[in-house]
Amino acid sequence: MANILVVDDEEMVRTTLRQMLENADYGVIEAANGGKAMRALEEHDVDLVITDILMPEMEGIETIIELKEHMPDLKIIAISGGGRAQNVDYLSVAKELGANATLAKPFRREQVLSIIKQTLEQAD
Repeated sequence: MANILVVDDEEMVRTTLRQMLENADYGVIEAANGGKAMRALEEHDVDLVITDILMPEMEGIETIIELKEHMPDLKIIAISGGGRAQNVDYLSVAKELGANATLAKPFRREQVLSIIKQTLEQAD
């Protein structure tokens, strides 16, 4: 069973992803922003991080940069609903900075599970 760290400032998104992933037999750890995610990674081994892009304190782009710097083999999926600056394609930026995959909100359960499976199966 793979362990997944879900990083999103919206509690409803974290809860929805947790239920979806636990029902698919994944272990789930949650964090409300990138700073909390980095602390969670000190205490938990994870196989994959799903991170939102637009968050307070430490946003997703910064989180991806730090994760890739300290854990280059960690798999990352970036998610975003667009948010404040719709003229910036945050998901493309996330991909360029090291995210293995991206997913635009809103997403369906099948999309999430499929992209997780594909990302976990990618060779390092």
